[in-house]
Amino acid sequence: MSNNAKNNFFENNKPIALLITLLSIFLLQLIYNDFAPENSILSINPENFWFLRFFGRLHPLAVHFPVALLLLTAILELGTIKKFNSPIRPGIQILLIAGIVSSLISAIFGILLSGNAEYGENLILHQWLGISTAFLGIIVWFLNQRVLVKNQTQHIKTYRFALFATALGVILAGHLGASLTHGDDYLSSTLPWSDDYENVENISFDINSISEDKDTLSNAQEKELNLKVRAIFAHNCYKCHGEEKVKGELRLDRKDFVFKGGENGEVIKPGNTDESELFRRISLPSDHEDVMPSKGKKLSANDVAIINFWIKKGAPWPDGSDKDEVFKVAALAPRNPVLPPASGIYSNPVDRWTNQYFAKNKIAWPKLVDDRIFLRRLFMDIIGLLPSQQEIDEFSKDSRPDKRAIWSKKLLDRENDYAMHWLTFWNDALRNDYTGTGYITNGRYAITDWLYQSIKSNKPYNQFVKELVSPNENSKGFIEGIKWRGVVNSSQRTEMQAAQNVSQVFLGLNLKCASCHNSFISDWKLEDAYAFANIFADTTLEINRCDKPTGKFTDARMLWKELGSIDNKAKVSVKRAQLAENMVKPQNGRLYRTLVNRMWAQIMGRGFIEPLDMMDNEPWSQDMLDWMAFNFQQNNSNIKDLIFLITTSKTYQLPSAGFKDPNEIVSQEYKFSGRLRKRMSAEQFADAGSALFGPIFPDSMVRYKPVIKVLNDQSIQLFPRASQVVNNPFLTALGRPNRETVATSRESQANLLQALELTNGERFNSMLKKGAENWKLKYKSGDLIIKEIYKQALGREVRSDEYKIAIKILGDKPQTDSVQDLFWAIMLLPEFQIIY
Repeated sequence: MSNNAKNNFFENNKPIALLITLLSIFLLQLIYNDFAPENSILSINPENFWFLRFFGRLHPLAVHFPVALLLLTAILELGTIKKFNSPIRPGIQILLIAGIVSSLISAIFGILLSGNAEYGENLILHQWLGISTAFLGIIVWFLNQRVLVKNQTQHIKTYRFALFATALGVILAGHLGASLTHGDDYLSSTLPWSDDYENVENISFDINSISEDKDTLSNAQEKELNLKVRAIFAHNCYKCHGEEKVKGELRLDRKDFVFKGGENGEVIKPGNTDESELFRRISLPSDHEDVMPSKGKKLSANDVAIINFWIKKGAPWPDGSDKDEVFKVAALAPRNPVLPPASGIYSNPVDRWTNQYFAKNKIAWPKLVDDRIFLRRLFMDIIGLLPSQQEIDEFSKDSRPDKRAIWSKKLLDRENDYAMHWLTFWNDALRNDYTGTGYITNGRYAITDWLYQSIKSNKPYNQFVKELVSPNENSKGFIEGIKWRGVVNSSQRTEMQAAQNVSQVFLGLNLKCASCHNSFISDWKLEDAYAFANIFADTTLEINRCDKPTGKFTDARMLWKELGSIDNKAKVSVKRAQLAENMVKPQNGRLYRTLVNRMWAQIMGRGFIEPLDMMDNEPWSQDMLDWMAFNFQQNNSNIKDLIFLITTSKTYQLPSAGFKDPNEIVSQEYKFSGRLRKRMSAEQFADAGSALFGPIFPDSMVRYKPVIKVLNDQSIQLFPRASQVVNNPFLTALGRPNRETVATSRESQANLLQALELTNGERFNSMLKKGAENWKLKYKSGDLIIKEIYKQALGREVRSDEYKIAIKILGDKPQTDSVQDLFWAIMLLPEFQIIY
């Protein structure tokens, strides 16, 4: 843009200046209203003008514009640090003006809205922060004009400082606004490492099923309905109306308190919802000053319907039901249900249970997958690699009727490949990594070699757990946790980390909530968490509730007393040893169920129980889970035998199932019909690319190099496996966690970051380019390249329609770029990325 055009653009701002001035005057007028004496002739009461009330209701819509526009302005400004008169300066100017105008409008609408609703204690702070940000934006615009129009370059630094301060202000104002609308824990309640984390099971209750034929309920139905209502109270109301905190003198955790009511009298009139204050409040709009819950999410329509139904039925609360468990607690003891009889080809124990499950749910056995799909599935699940063309040919020529079982055993015997693949799974779960917080300062210890050797040797799981809970020098990293630098809250100290991580990984139990306060998602109490944490402490920890000392203490003990005792006065090493022995007892059925559930989920895509860390949830087949866990423990806790049992079953060979809605996968109404269709993990995808086109990671990124002795029946590792390398943007984009917290599952859904990395990522495209160069030299013609890539990447011959498209791209004498494009297209095919 020429200088004359630029000056015309920047100087023609008189209408904009007039608009900003008028909006500022109106905003000041509204601010004056809050301080003006009653009946002042200068004050404006929005309640007297319907259109002002209407504009106030537009605040939630308008507020998003300044947030987006001013943030984008600040981001683009960063790109002009070295050159203020950048070609993008006109774009910044437009965004800045739009952001300032929309911030003024948003502030005006916000004041209009606040006049006819009550939004809680943070409203004033949110309001003044928003107003200050709007006026700061005017200063930014003024400084911007001084620099661009008057050429006063000495104001550039001040302008930029003011702009970044405005961007920060709009972020803080937006956050407070979201807290007012959704509650203080709206974001933090979704974060597993947060003290507010709540992974709450949806309450599903079919009211019609128990009310169609009769007005009265049976004793069993009353008990079930009462339990559902109490669960709703526990999940949504105990924070303010429970044992620890009592607002308005109302408690909802016991029958006598519920029907007594609060400071304003009864809140429930049995049989009459119209006169029940509790029902009125939960039915109000979310922006009403009396709505309950006052913070957090509004009750779902299903929850409101259940409470409505409960009150209309007389609010039944059977005597003694307070002692019933509001939250389901799975049995601790092991269980060995009678194995169903074999039926035809379904002799594998897994198939016997599946056959029984299918019969009960009226599901017909579908045709099993073909050899190509099975072999690729088996390789990816056991060793994390694609089968080579030679292995595909060998398997197809194998005429033995039990060849699938034979090949399963063959892969399990490839110790190095097996260990390298499963190293990723255990690194995630045990939060073991090669770099990251604490490693340099000795605030964290790696257990990689111990872990690799344990997997490779197929160490019995009970011994594996014992060595992690009561560790030696090589395995202490898991239990020692991360010593965070600086001030940390009480729930992040290493003793509490140990309690949280041991319970989560080995028992499928989330103690994060209970390590700060009595849990809102289970019956576990703050005292239970501290008692368990004291096993890992040199001295008894003082109980902190929400990071505030209580002056109370509790002795070290097991979460389940029936598993044994802990000597509270013993040294930490002794207490850990006692815990280890107690944990692996055969009586601890939960330990072995949790492991079987995790292994089933890793291989089959979905656990018997979901989420994996909520083992109190209902499994889709309790009998199969219990039988497998019991026999796993009886069989010396042999993980490879467990994998062999699963992968040699007809159940494993069923066609994969897919779901359009990911929520259906974790739904309690889930019905098993076959393994879940899933995408390759980050490591599997990287290793597949390395096997086809050459190493995606150089040796310099490898952080663990075990001594590998290659036997005759084992493959030679030709490239660094992804499980060996330091974390990097490529693996992070494809889903590898940072491992500062326990990660027992990964998100399988594709996202924008992955799309960008696979489209423009330097590492991925560099691998494809080198591969294209090597393939071009090796196979020469486009014809051979096409045929070979389909065989090696997809395990099949190229189809005629595919060949026609590919040969148009490559031709007889392909260029490197064309070959690279073909490889890119192949690796992004669902057929390549998804394990069917």
